Amino acid sequence: DALPISIRQSQGIETAMRHDNDTIVRDIRIATGAVTAAGIASLAATAKYLFHFCIDTQWKRSVFHQSLIAPERIEKLQQGEAKEAGEWFAQSKQPVTITSDDGLRLHGWLFDPDCAAPKPHLYAICMHGYTGVPEETAKWAHRYARMGFTVLVPSQRAQGLSEGRYVGMGWLERNDLLNWIDLIVSSDADARILLYGGSMGAATVMMTTGDPRLPRNVVSAIVDSGYTSARMVFIDSLQHSSHLPKPLAAVCVDATGLFCKHYAGYDFSEATCLQSLRHTVIPMLFIHGEQDNIVSSRFLKINYEACSSIDREKLMVPDARHMEASVVDPELYWNTVNAFIKRAFEL
Repeated sequence: DALPISIRQSQGIETAMRHDNDTIVRDIRIATGAVTAAGIASLAATAKYLFHFCIDTQWKRSVFHQSLIAPERIEKLQQGEAKEAGEWFAQSKQPVTITSDDGLRLHGWLFDPDCAAPKPHLYAICMHGYTGVPEETAKWAHRYARMGFTVLVPSQRAQGLSEGRYVGMGWLERNDLLNWIDLIVSSDADARILLYGGSMGAATVMMTTGDPRLPRNVVSAIVDSGYTSARMVFIDSLQHSSHLPKPLAAVCVDATGLFCKHYAGYDFSEATCLQSLRHTVIPMLFIHGEQDNIVSSRFLKINYEACSSIDREKLMVPDARHMEASVVDPELYWNTVNAFIKRAFEL
């Protein structure tokens, strides 16, 4: 009789163990689900915050309402050539406006050539960067005006005097730049146009140069400190500011891109220069500072190699940080720029 009793006891123990195991598995599933749900909710909240902080210019806590311009950057805008160019900018600017494809009133400044004998039909368009203002391009605008160009300096959408709420990281702005180009061509069918952009302005230019809508009037382009895509530059920025591992930073940025798609109409992966550069045929000059800690200098190589133009140049300036190549080595910088323009425009 002892054996059957032992068997019954064993069976009872196994039944109890199965019940306990089922309970544990159920509890683990519930806990895992709760943790997953909490993780997703936390990611969504973070992504929504990052979207408004980085893209929404009307959100009071966004980067566009912060005093984030470094003191040394302000000083550089008030010294030497930059100071002289700033004074010229303030005294010579003439207002001009257009309406974007989505109904926004976009503002810009127009400048006459600043030389004794300007050649006809020469135009330059200068695009400023993220959280920037047209005045930051004064040094470049003045240089081009002194070379005989009529210069147009737009205020990018949702920045400065231009209407809009969401910044497009160059992707929405490429349509605006095409409209600015059309404004010039409609008034001068023989116009020959130089495009210049710095930082996000460079991305705007690169996203435009290979667009099939680009008029033949655009002769060449110069891009300084430009990124390859909004996704890549935001991953870099989040890694740098939050010290997150790259995979986790990428997850956060991709989630933020979903909010951007919903509210602003584009995803960060869409806002890339590569597709446009693969169809670019005009002469291109790519410039970057080797010590750029805002837009990685590795983007210079990526953009340069993506460009299909047989006439393309690149300039990497040692010891220069973001948008500082013209300050660190002005002789090399401007000799390169001047030679490129004179060759492209046969001046």
